[in-house]
This record gives sequence, structure tokens and C-alpha cells, in this order.
Amino acid sequence: MKAGENILVTGAGGCIGSALARTLAKSQARRVILLDHAEHELHEIECALGSVEDCIPYTAIVGDICDAALLAEVFEEYRPQTIYHAAAFKHVAMMERNPLAAIRNNVFGTLTLARMTAQFNARQLVMISTDKAVNSRSVMGVSKRLAELILLRFDNTNTRMKAVRLGNVLGSRGSVAPLFSAQIARGGPVTVTHPEVSRYFVTLTEAVEIIVAAANEDEAGIFASQVGEPIKIVALAQQLIKAAGFTPGNEIAIVFTELSPGEKLSEEMVSNRESIAPACDTRLRWIKSAQINAGTFDAQIKDLARIVERRNLRSLADALTRIVPEYEPSDLLLNAKKPLVRVAAK
Repeated sequence: MKAGENILVTGAGGCIGSALARTLAKSQARRVILLDHAEHELHEIECALGSVEDCIPYTAIVGDICDAALLAEVFEEYRPQTIYHAAAFKHVAMMERNPLAAIRNNVFGTLTLARMTAQFNARQLVMISTDKAVNSRSVMGVSKRLAELILLRFDNTNTRMKAVRLGNVLGSRGSVAPLFSAQIARGGPVTVTHPEVSRYFVTLTEAVEIIVAAANEDEAGIFASQVGEPIKIVALAQQLIKAAGFTPGNEIAIVFTELSPGEKLSEEMVSNRESIAPACDTRLRWIKSAQINAGTFDAQIKDLARIVERRNLRSLADALTRIVPEYEPSDLLLNAKKPLVRVAAK
């Protein structure tokens, strides 16, 4: 990030997007443009920045990253040079039941944004990715892997495209820690999908620092945060129960349910088809992937676009595995014949 730039943050009302906005509000940027399709969340961050002392100018825009006409207007008027792309559907189980929405938003929203970023010769686009993009088993994960590939496809010497893989962000909406805390407050039980399930975790503050560090890297491509050992979810549940003053398994029960469709026991930051190189910032690793054949990739993406437009669930898994061969679709998607709608029990 350079002083005097206009900066665009997509998904600015979300946990990471709003945390980025708060950090940027005190930076040497000229203006920060906040884009989100969720009016309430965008209003909240707009109000929050209004109370920040010496805050740089900001503009809040309600809109969808899939709206090319809107993005063109934003780029034409504000000419952002750094784009932080935090807009994404991220809930694994929900996206497994709504796969077309996941692909439309996470893949084609990123495609629209990347094209606009390159068209207006912005300096860089930095996307927040996930460890779930590695050896994907979920629609959400493969959608983020496809978004990574799109950035690799559109990277050029004038506009650098970057993705930053993070683990689970502690305290973010939808993460397990707030869910467990709510279950403890109700007296339990705390529900864990499997006794062996584990995840990499990062705090929200660390996540923002890592993302900004990636923006300051000269290289483009995919970066992964340096992580320690993964944490077992059952151990996290036990810690939260103890922190609340209760005894795990006695005063507050822990109940094991089952893995959701698309959920893995453990995640990875780097696949065995990728290699690692050091980044300038020690908090990051630079991930090298195989070269993309632009013609083949563009044709596959066009085919995927037709499938999403026609809402053809029967063809979706095949199209995704052609582009990302390591992706293993869940039975829920493989057996889908119509939109996957869960009916609530009465």
C-alpha cells in the first residue's frame, strides 16, 4: 500500500473487511471505498469510522461484486490502486447446500473484479483466501481455489494479483468460538463434529496484519500465512468451558455430532502440487503453483458460467473437477438433482 492511494475494500461490512477498514482509516491512503451488498453491516462500519479520530475520507457503496456496471462506475470515479477483496460466501455447510450461489459469488464475482482491476490498471488486487482452497472437499473451498486461479490468470506486470490463505479467524461471525460461547451460556451442550477434527487459527488482528503484509510484497501470486500446529476443536471447546468457570464433560457436556458434507478432519495450507519460497515478510510464505494454460482455462470458465446460468446442478461437479482435478465433491453435490433446500422441522 502506498501513501496517497485510493483503496477499495470489498466485503467491507464483514469481520475481516471491517477490520481492514478500521486499519486503513488511520493510514496514509487518500480515501477508502467500502463496498458491500449487506446494507446493515455496511452501515455499521460507516458509523464506526465516523467516530475514528483523524479518519481519512471514506465512501460507503451498497453493491454486488458481480455487478460489472457498478464496479465500472466505482473504478471510473475513484480509480482505486489497491483493492482488498474480502467479499465471499464462506460457510461450508450452507454453501454445500447452495453451490450455485457459492460459485456465482466467489468465482464470478472475483472474475468480474479482477477484470475491472486489470482494465483500469490498478496497482494490485489482494484477495483473502482460505486453507479450504487446498485439496478442496467443499464447494466453498473449491470456489476459493478457482478464485485463486483467476488471479493467477489475470496477473500482469502492471497489475499484480495476490491471494492470502488464512486459517479460521477467531471471533469472526460463524466461527466456532462464538458458537461454543453461546452454547456454554445456555448451559450446553457444546457440539463438536468429530473428536479428531482440527483447524488452523489466527486472530482477527493477526489476519489484518498478514493481509497488509501481502499487499506490501513485491511478488504476486498466492501467499500463505505462517502457522503453528493446528488446534483440535474439542480442545478449544474444553478451554472455553474452563474459561467460563465450568468443568468440561461434567457441568457442560461436549457432544459429538458428525462431519458436515464437504467438511474435512484437517486442513492444509499448501498442497503437494505446490512449492514454497520465502517471502520478504517472515509472516508469509510464497506459494508457487503450476502455470495456467490461458486458453484452456478461459474455455473452462465459460463452460462453468453457462452451467451456473442454467442452474444445472447435475453438471456442476464435473465442471469443477475438470478445472480443479484434486477437488473431491461431497455426496450431497454428486447426488443433487434440484436446488438443495433444507426444510426446517416443525
